[in-house]
Amino acid sequence: MTYLFDDPKSFPADAVEGLVAAHPEELLQVHGGVVRKNATVKGQPALVVGGGSGHYPAFAGWVGPGFAHGAPCGNIFSSPSSDQVYSVAKNAENGGGVILGFGHYAGDVLHFGVAAEKLRAEGIDVRIVAVSDDVASGAKGDHRDRRGIAGDLTVFKIAGAAIQAGADLEEAERLAWKANDATRSLGVAFDGCTLPGADDALFHVPEGKMAIGLGIHGEPGIDEVDMPSAAELAKVLVDGVLKETPELDSDRVAVVLNGLGTVKYEEMFVVWKHASALLADAGLTLVRPEVGEHVTSLDMAGLSLTVMRLDEELEQHWLAPADTPAFRRGGTVGGDLGEERGELYTPGEDPIPEASEGSRGSAERITAILGEVEALLGELEPELGRMDAVAGDGDHGQGMVLGIRAAQATAQRVTESGAGARTVLVQAGASWSAEAGGTSGALWGAALTSLGSAFADEEPVSDEQLLTGLVQAVEAVERLGRAKPGDKTMVDAAVPFRETLADASGSAADAVVAAAAKATAAAEATADIAATMGRARNHGDKSVGTPDPGAISFSKIVTLLGEQLSS
Repeated sequence: MTYLFDDPKSFPADAVEGLVAAHPEELLQVHGGVVRKNATVKGQPALVVGGGSGHYPAFAGWVGPGFAHGAPCGNIFSSPSSDQVYSVAKNAENGGGVILGFGHYAGDVLHFGVAAEKLRAEGIDVRIVAVSDDVASGAKGDHRDRRGIAGDLTVFKIAGAAIQAGADLEEAERLAWKANDATRSLGVAFDGCTLPGADDALFHVPEGKMAIGLGIHGEPGIDEVDMPSAAELAKVLVDGVLKETPELDSDRVAVVLNGLGTVKYEEMFVVWKHASALLADAGLTLVRPEVGEHVTSLDMAGLSLTVMRLDEELEQHWLAPADTPAFRRGGTVGGDLGEERGELYTPGEDPIPEASEGSRGSAERITAILGEVEALLGELEPELGRMDAVAGDGDHGQGMVLGIRAAQATAQRVTESGAGARTVLVQAGASWSAEAGGTSGALWGAALTSLGSAFADEEPVSDEQLLTGLVQAVEAVERLGRAKPGDKTMVDAAVPFRETLADASGSAADAVVAAAAKATAAAEATADIAATMGRARNHGDKSVGTPDPGAISFSKIVTLLGEQLSS
């Protein structure tokens, strides 16, 4: 169990505050996570790695020279919000672009992706690396579709060392993906972990049994077997990791035997005695192995084994020095370590760029339309909630209202401060994502941000810019949500809307009205299909007969937009 906490809800933030207090010369706390005490060297890529709390040393413990520049820290086992990711990235980036790294989980893909959209809208080059090392979570041919576990350590260590050695953004991204594709892991558990304040563990493994292939949040494994001896466990792990040959087939390997929280070091060393011999018997040369806690899961009782195949350049970066609170490798970290940090970015204090009179007029119009959307969603909230409760958790209406209220309030504030059209929508999108939470909050935040990126603060919004921006907004939703028509999501309405706009001629108002009609018909047609994405996928058949609330809310909003543009 988790013994020591104050308020369970504040446990992640309290832990970050304590970590920084324990390492005041190395770390600095910012909104959403931590960054290095010294600023990133001008022009150097910033490696920002993160995920849910509960996995220390991952991820905040890896921030320092030779490794990461910052780490957003979400709630226990939950992705950081896009607002947290954006905040940490803004404080870490210093002209060299950003690599956003995380384990390949749906929430992380979405929220890091939304943050990337906002950063790109500001002209920052962003690359995304989703670690996918867990062999138990996908077929051999779908390596990059697997989830990430302790391979986070090897992949991010390679990327951080490459950056410290002078790699630019392109080269660091290439090496990170090369490391990911050369890495395989397998984990086992003997019992589950307990969240702070919870009465019992998230799951239990039957007494006398071991679960093979569990994820670091307790995701289901692939088998349960009798509890093995240390020697038998070593064979399970080694055989499982070596059952396929990565793209980089090499006999020199970096190896990590990782404790998940409860198994103690002496026990790990006993397992490692056998595992190291088995790896050597397989013809592999072990290069600077790591045995210890690196990617934990609170107090989960379990272990994982990670093997990364090495060539000359990967080995060079694996062996390179690093100096972080939780990962220190000998030698002096070379290169410029950065100057003392100056001002910090804090959400809500985004600058308001100068804007032309025409763009300020467009911003006022945008703010007024957002006000109409707020009124519309307030009326629809009960019905949207009822639809969502059929096969989901019933919070879609509430989430949409929370999002639009935040977006409209931000738009009103920055418009009154003289903002132009681009700034109003970008900042409104960030507020929607931060306040609404969940999948729809992240997607609508990204949609507003992408729409705003098509506008300018130096000129009024033209019909061409509006149509381009609306198409971009839907493309962002498709890219980040990864849903397709037929999955019973807002994409079922959004794609017909986008396709109609792409083929439109004439005024923007007429095009939006026509596209909204297509979206409405498509949204109503979702009543005939079963959900295959999101929470509703587990009760997909129950959703037949009820249209998707996300598709309905999208169609209602774009219908209102068409009416407003036509008036």
